Amino acid sequence: MASTKSLVSEIDLTETDPSLDPFDEEIPERGNRHLSGGEPRPSSGIRPVPTTKPHRRTWAWAVMALAGAAAIAVGIKYYFYACGFESTDDAFIDGHIVPVSSRVAGHVAKVYVTDNQWVNEGDLVAELDPRDFESRLASAEAGLSAARAGLKSRSFGVNVTEITSTAGVDEASAGVAGARASVETAKAAVATAKSTQAQTQAQVAVAKAAWKQAQADLPAAEARQQRAAAFLKRIQALVPSRAAAQDTLDEAVAAEQVATADVAAVRQRIAAQEAVVDQAEAAVTAAESGVRQAEAGVAAQMAAQQRTEAQLAATKSGPQQVAQSRSQSDVAEADIAHAEAELHQAKLNLSYTKIYAPLSGHVTRKSVEPGAYVQTGQPLLALVEPNVWVTANFKETQLDHMQPGQAVSVTVDAHPDAQFTAHIDSIQRGSGARFSLLPPENATGNFVKVVQRVPVKIVFDDLSQVQRYALGPGMSVVPTITLGKSDKTTVTASR
Repeated sequence: MASTKSLVSEIDLTETDPSLDPFDEEIPERGNRHLSGGEPRPSSGIRPVPTTKPHRRTWAWAVMALAGAAAIAVGIKYYFYACGFESTDDAFIDGHIVPVSSRVAGHVAKVYVTDNQWVNEGDLVAELDPRDFESRLASAEAGLSAARAGLKSRSFGVNVTEITSTAGVDEASAGVAGARASVETAKAAVATAKSTQAQTQAQVAVAKAAWKQAQADLPAAEARQQRAAAFLKRIQALVPSRAAAQDTLDEAVAAEQVATADVAAVRQRIAAQEAVVDQAEAAVTAAESGVRQAEAGVAAQMAAQQRTEAQLAATKSGPQQVAQSRSQSDVAEADIAHAEAELHQAKLNLSYTKIYAPLSGHVTRKSVEPGAYVQTGQPLLALVEPNVWVTANFKETQLDHMQPGQAVSVTVDAHPDAQFTAHIDSIQRGSGARFSLLPPENATGNFVKVVQRVPVKIVFDDLSQVQRYALGPGMSVVPTITLGKSDKTTVTASR
């Protein structure tokens, strides 16, 4: 009570005189001090105020100490409270989104659902035009009938083969003899063609030798012609001065003409030899073509011989032909099985024109309309299951005391006033970055340590509450996990 009265008196004093501050150590009086420093000179009519108030200063320090202690106590209590919880805003609603696609291609005839509609498993959601598939079904049925008729026909062929196998033996034997004679004739033609080829190649060699000799004679003839021309030029220069006789000039002119004619003759001989070489090479080409044709004839005759021998062997092996006919009958039976499979597939394709919901859920991403042409596997719409959960990406430093089964309180951004109870279902083995399209390569470049985030799956306890608030994949949530009391070994083992 005494301290309370003192506080009231101090407050009253402060309100009475605003110049007084209980937290000031010294309060100067309302007068002027001497310039030389000394005791203050009181103003006339004003009562001097004491310079210090020790009891007020002690009270102020006590209040600050009490406030500091209270703040520390609240901080410690909040710290121990926060140690029992982990939370993150990097979390969202997750769930199964099942795309519904067409198993066959065709035009959409009818669509029975609309956006965000609830459908049950097995409900008809769309229907394709079935006329093409009905036609294919009829074709498959006709193919099955044809396969069955083929089986009957091949069964009759077994009996026919048994009758005709003996009659063809003599004919096949004669054909083998004729084929062998044709092979010998073709081989003789090959030998003749190769001989002709060798002769033409020898002619080419001779012609090339003569052509090279003519080319070698050309420089000598040109040199003689040049020498005769130079001699003629000198004699022509000497004749006007009578230093050379006219006979010498005539001889020089004749010699020059002879040398020029020799050069022309050598060049004509080179051209003629070139023509001979070309003709010889053409003959070689023709001979090579003849050899190839003869060899091809041998191959053809040998193939014909092999065919006739095969025919002979076939005619001599009547039981084998019968067995072959029976195997063809087995093939006909296999054709029937194949036709039945195609008929079954045609029936399936016809049934695929009706598209049913594979599970119960809400219709989303509907992109199908009547009259549109859809391809095989093209997504038409997606179904979102009502069973959703939370995928929370916690920092790896927050996972120390987390384990499956711990209670979780979830708030959704879309419904901030609602509180959802849940629990931890599982913790992913690996960070989200490790499973990204381009995982980090810490072994390259400069390493900077970044705290990774690990997805934690959180399952709701009450799905009816989730359905009541229409929670869907992608909605942002904030989960708060209540960490249980367990040692580190137990938590590690459970992980």
